[in-house]
Amino acid sequence: MKKSSPLLKTLAVGALASVVVLSGCGSNKENAGSNASNGGSGSADKAVNLKIMWWGSDVRHEATQKALGLYTAANPKVTFTPEYTNWDGYWQKLPTLAASKTLPDIMQMDAAYIQGYVKRGLLADLSDIDLSGIVDEQVIENIKIDGKVYGIPLSYNGQGMVYDKVALEEAGITLPTNNWTWEDFFAYAEEARAKLPKDKYPIDDLRNIWEWYQFYQTSKGLGPIFKDGTTFNLDKDTWFEFNEKYAEFQKAGIVPPADLQLSSKENDPQTDTFGTGRVMLRGASVGSATAIEALLPGGRIAVNSYPIGEAGGGWAQSTIFFSVSEGSSNKAQAKEFIKWFISNEEAGKTLGTVRGIPINNDILQSIEGSLTAGEQLGIDLLNAAKPKALPFYPAPAGAEDFVSTYKSEMESVMFGQNSLEKVYETLVEKGKAAEAKLK
Repeated sequence: MKKSSPLLKTLAVGALASVVVLSGCGSNKENAGSNASNGGSGSADKAVNLKIMWWGSDVRHEATQKALGLYTAANPKVTFTPEYTNWDGYWQKLPTLAASKTLPDIMQMDAAYIQGYVKRGLLADLSDIDLSGIVDEQVIENIKIDGKVYGIPLSYNGQGMVYDKVALEEAGITLPTNNWTWEDFFAYAEEARAKLPKDKYPIDDLRNIWEWYQFYQTSKGLGPIFKDGTTFNLDKDTWFEFNEKYAEFQKAGIVPPADLQLSSKENDPQTDTFGTGRVMLRGASVGSATAIEALLPGGRIAVNSYPIGEAGGGWAQSTIFFSVSEGSSNKAQAKEFIKWFISNEEAGKTLGTVRGIPINNDILQSIEGSLTAGEQLGIDLLNAAKPKALPFYPAPAGAEDFVSTYKSEMESVMFGQNSLEKVYETLVEKGKAAEAKLK
């Protein structure tokens, strides 16, 4: 995947390889109605039951089931057997189904896992679905794996920064500007420290989160920590430069002490240091915008991009997809349904933002009047992230030991229990082990 795991734009997907798919894919502005415009001749010719599986909240479950009902009403020969659970349950069950060769026809897929399923030959090539006029060309280009599309994007995602505008203005602190550099970011933190009360902090201490450092490395054009999803690529000089800066910030009280930082639970009204007013600015994903807005309602929150370097910064693209099992005997019908799912206006209104900001801009425009303040904050975050966004680079499946080691080792540094030199050696050892496993 060109992204690899924020959030967007480049080459239209390829040509139609199936008349069945073509006949099933109407305009992105069509409403549920006849088989020809909503299900296609494939679903009219053959009665099928599509097994479909997704993760999410109860709100997502209910909305998705309503959308399935709309499709069956327009295409009576296509019925569904839905299965849904929370995130943890989903990723515990899907590998078991894969091992037993009983994957559902359609499954929700995440950017952090899709490459692993593709490499094992478990997902069908969906490049023949014509998404022109429905999905931004750059989005399609970013999600390709070895030049092919294995997951149809359902929503936009990305990461930017949120800050308490009211608190910063009251303290006389210069507000962040979009597309600021890392130097600007560090300068903001130093200025804000001089103007804030001692028990309030300009920024978080995120040294224990490997992605936070990766944002710094990729912004400099040095690539992700696992280049091409396999090659270990932790740049030594850049890593020390970044972590030595944060060590200085810890001594100066610019970031919270380790015990306060690690007790903060994101979006928890009781402990989130941003929500409780202890930290003025932090990173935020588009998908978490509603929860963040609820922490500081009333228009206190403003948004900004992640710091950027010569290559850009942060990320913005789709990270959630519908994929089709390579072993499915109903691929044509599954493809027709997926295209309908992201292009039918009635379905779009039913689904709203249960999977994030709709990937289809026509659908987004049709629901804009009903967006909540939190959903609008998500759109603002996406718009701030897009201009300089880099692809999303998740940790590849097989690098779990490296990720967990990074967290624990850097926390030992934050508590003064370990040196950067020793931690670097440990991370290189774990990274090379992960590389050998991945290759």
